[in-house]
This record gives sequence, C-alpha cells and structure tokens, in this order.
Amino acid sequence: MAHYYSTSSIQTTIRFCLLFSLLVGIVSAQLSSNFYATSCPNALSTIKTAVNSAVSSEKRMGASLLRLHFHDCFGCDASVLLDDNATFTGEKTAGPNNNSLRGFNVIDTIKSQLENLCPNIVSCADILAVVARDSVVALGGTTWTVPLGKRDSTTASLSAANSNIPAPTLNLSGLISAFSNKGFTAREMVALSGSHTIGQARCTVFRTRLYNENNINSSYATSLKSNCPSTGGDNNLAPLDVTSPTSFDNAYFKNLLNNKGLLHSDQQLFNGGSTDSQVNAYSSNMGTFLADFANAMVKMGNLSPLTGTSGQVRTNCRKVN
Repeated sequence: MAHYYSTSSIQTTIRFCLLFSLLVGIVSAQLSSNFYATSCPNALSTIKTAVNSAVSSEKRMGASLLRLHFHDCFGCDASVLLDDNATFTGEKTAGPNNNSLRGFNVIDTIKSQLENLCPNIVSCADILAVVARDSVVALGGTTWTVPLGKRDSTTASLSAANSNIPAPTLNLSGLISAFSNKGFTAREMVALSGSHTIGQARCTVFRTRLYNENNINSSYATSLKSNCPSTGGDNNLAPLDVTSPTSFDNAYFKNLLNNKGLLHSDQQLFNGGSTDSQVNAYSSNMGTFLADFANAMVKMGNLSPLTGTSGQVRTNCRKVN
C-alpha cells in the first residue's frame, strides 16, 4: 500500500530531527575529556597525585573512593557529598551509605587543592569521576577516558539514595531490573559488579547469607564466622574478594565459581541463572572484564549529568555555594 505525506508534515519532521540532533550535539559537546585543558590544565595531575598518596597510605581507600562515585551515580552530580542542612537531609545517612561510605576527607583535600589552583572551575562531580578512575589504576586495574564538564547539584535526596542504589540483598532479577532502569544491560551490570574485586563489607551486610544460605563454600563460611558472629560484631569487616582484596583483577569472578561470593547479590551472578556465562567469561579472560568495566564506567559517568548553566560548581563539596 502506498503512503502519502504532506510537504508540511515532512518539513515538520525534518525540523524536529534537526532540533533533536542539535540538542544531542550540545549535551555531548559539553562533556569532554579536555574540558579543563585551558581553564585548569593541572587538574587531572593534581587529582592523580592525591589519589595515589591516599591509596598508598591505605589500600582500602581505593575501593572507598570508587564506591563514592558508584553511590553518587544513579545521578553523578556530587549530591552524595552534601552534608545535611536546614533545607534538606543529605544522602550520607541513607541505608546503603550510613556508617559505610568513606573517603570524604580525600575529596575535601583534592577540592581544596584545586580551589587554590583554579578557583570555581573544577566540579565535585568531576572530581568523583576522576578519583574513581585513578583509584582503579592505583590498584592495578585498567584506565579509561573520563568525560568532564559535569556540574554539581544544589540539593540531595535521602529517599532517592534509599531507592536507587541496588541493595546487597537483591536477587538476580532485581539486580538486572535496577541496572536496566538506568539503561545498563545485564552484561554491563555484571561488569560493574566486578568492582567488588576490591574493598570490604561489614558483617551486618553479609550475616544473613553466612548463616542462612546454602550456596556458599563451607570452608569459606567457617572462616568468615569467626569474625562475624550470629549476633554482635556488626561493623567487623571482611574482604569482598577473599583472594586478592587490594588488586583490581578478575579474582572476584573466579571466587563466584567456587561459591565464595561474600554478599547475597554477588553470588546471585553465578547461581544457575542467566549471567552464569558472563561470570565464566570474565573469570577466564581478565582483558575482556577490564574492557567491559571501563566502557560501563564511562556510561555510568554520563548518567543524567548537569551541564552548561544547570547546577553549580561548588567551592566546598560538602555544601552548596
């Protein structure tokens, strides 16, 4: 059947497409790896030096700084750094963050250094993104190009933090759904979960799995119970990757093959479900994992950024200007 379109409708469609292309071009143009090349040429080297120093002093800090970026995104606007004030309750006391997020002092130090170098130029959101990349590199992982030019929010949302950050109690379907809601594929979700190749978790987060689940290596469980009793010891720590907790590698996935995932959500990735094959692939090919992780991190850093004149560049990451 032939279809006929009026000239005016075609012109309208063309104008819409041109406008859409223009808007997409504007957004992509505002984020650039060279965003600070002229306005603050030493920004990236300053951040890298500070991260290397912090991670050298305490290996765990690398994971803590990466986690700050993760918990900020699902937004990427540095809202996670804001302290409570008279206008809003910040995100630091949200369930996934309270008594858990750390590294704020490192961000404060970096921001202070950058304000001395280039006042009112480098956003806290960009600092978090670069710090995450540099932390992975400092622990032996891969690098990637960070899109820069994000701006900082002027508010925070406790409820959004509570609802948006994937919980360690989620089953596979819940994990896939939570990441899909932000535009990530199941493969990208598995790759990003590989960040648990570094860092530690508190007993209170994995106790239920330890004492109630069967898909956990028995000797591994026994070793954990000595430091995570059935009651008490909530803040006692265990490494998310029992094999190489301060090296950014693919050991996390190898551990999953042996039922040595610390969190319920970790072992869900290899538990007879649709992501088993991806865990197998990453466990046998670290290069594939690192490449996928880097690409997913770039994608995460582009989640709904504030650009142009939206938001602000905070002079103190803990409070709005």
